[in-house]
Amino acid sequence: MNKKDNFIQDINNGYLSKGDSITLGSAILDGEAVADAHVKIPLKTLNRHGLIAGATGTGKTKTIQVFSEQLSNVGIPVLMMDIKGDFSGIAKEGKEQSFITERHAKMNIPYNVASFPVELMSLSKQNGVRLRATVSEFGPVLFSRILDLNDTQAGVVAVIFKYCDDKQMPLLDLKDIKKVINYITEEGKDEIAADYGKISTATTGTILRKIIELEQQGGDLFFGELSFDTEDLMRIDENGKGYVNIIRLTDIQDKPKLFSTFMLSLLAEIYQKMPEKGDAEQPELVIFIDEAHLIFNEASKALLEQIETIVKLIRSKGVGVYFVTQNPMDVPSGVLAQLGLKIQHALRAFTANDRQAIKKTADNYPTSDYYKTDELLTSLGIGEALVTALSEKGIPTPLVATMMRAPMSRMDILTDDEIEEINGKSKLVKKYAEEIDRESAYEILNKKIESATQAAAEQEEQAPTKSSKTGPSTTEVVTKSVLKVVTSATFIRGVFGVLTKIFKK
Repeated sequence: MNKKDNFIQDINNGYLSKGDSITLGSAILDGEAVADAHVKIPLKTLNRHGLIAGATGTGKTKTIQVFSEQLSNVGIPVLMMDIKGDFSGIAKEGKEQSFITERHAKMNIPYNVASFPVELMSLSKQNGVRLRATVSEFGPVLFSRILDLNDTQAGVVAVIFKYCDDKQMPLLDLKDIKKVINYITEEGKDEIAADYGKISTATTGTILRKIIELEQQGGDLFFGELSFDTEDLMRIDENGKGYVNIIRLTDIQDKPKLFSTFMLSLLAEIYQKMPEKGDAEQPELVIFIDEAHLIFNEASKALLEQIETIVKLIRSKGVGVYFVTQNPMDVPSGVLAQLGLKIQHALRAFTANDRQAIKKTADNYPTSDYYKTDELLTSLGIGEALVTALSEKGIPTPLVATMMRAPMSRMDILTDDEIEEINGKSKLVKKYAEEIDRESAYEILNKKIESATQAAAEQEEQAPTKSSKTGPSTTEVVTKSVLKVVTSATFIRGVFGVLTKIFKK
């Protein structure tokens, strides 16, 4: 067989799937798409997580759009964290154009326009489904790690949560936990010391400052009720398509603390609530985290360890997590090692550091008889990528340069009117629109302090009145003091001693 025949055989054998799969595109050899060598990813391995990387403008956004369309088509819901606001067009049909149909003809893949069911969500006050969580749902360990607290400070947070549990005071939003901190360092410090031990005011002051920092990044909007139910991410529409849930994060690009707080809480909540799936035929949910470096650049060591742990465990619940970033080096090695699918778009080498990063990136991929990986990384065209995945048996597939198929939906954002239309039809928007502020720690402690103040005032009023007899005047007090000194034995002995010495002279 010649080189091309060997290549086709290697790719078809490497990407062979007995079960259902999604098709990303067609393999490239010597710069040309090979129509008979399609790159297929088994649904069974999509919970093994993945990476989509590449420089700006190389086609990452369209790859995520294609990936999401393919998943939705087979009834798998998607959660997409949209930092730049590029993905909303998936809700509307695309437009058939000559360059797209010619591209698909080269790959021997039919092209049809289509739209997909979409929910638009928000962590802030943008239009869409409001996402919230309570402080109590985080728990003391996760809340401490988000605030980057040391062991002593985390211990105090654990005491706060225990105290609130014992006193049946819900911690719903940030004003609740701030109120508790103020209370245990002032009015309630004796109560806390008696039941839970003495707490340093320096420690509580540090915790309070960390909470205020989180609050300034928009945490006050995220923490509260109605808390979002992760079951609402798993919806399928009447046509059997999985919903594409797009979290619009365009207004929190400069708030990485809020972004990482939400992402980690969501993953933890999904892990806790979803049952074990074992070796399922397809995932229950696939999550795309765009601009993932915003999480990792700002995350503390403890937070990174928590992310790594959840990524390791959550795949057993049938959830795949895909990190999207410009350079694979943005993802910590502990997380990178957990990623089964890698889609690498072109990288740019403008400096010596860039060239070194490309060599390191190339080392993360399997060797190939058909490509020089480090050279190919800088020569890939827009909409082309290096792909390696896991086969149904869990074996890494051959590294293949791939011409990615085009999105079937609109390759542009929605208009304001179209966004209003989607939100107007959404059941989830109505469900989570109302902000609930029920009685919680803040209100309970305010009542407790008010009652204690009122009781103290009443006790003071009921105390016996002082005698009307006036006390001695200042002159009387001074006179009595002088007489007491003059008539004291010590004073008299001193005077006689002095007189004796004078008479002897």
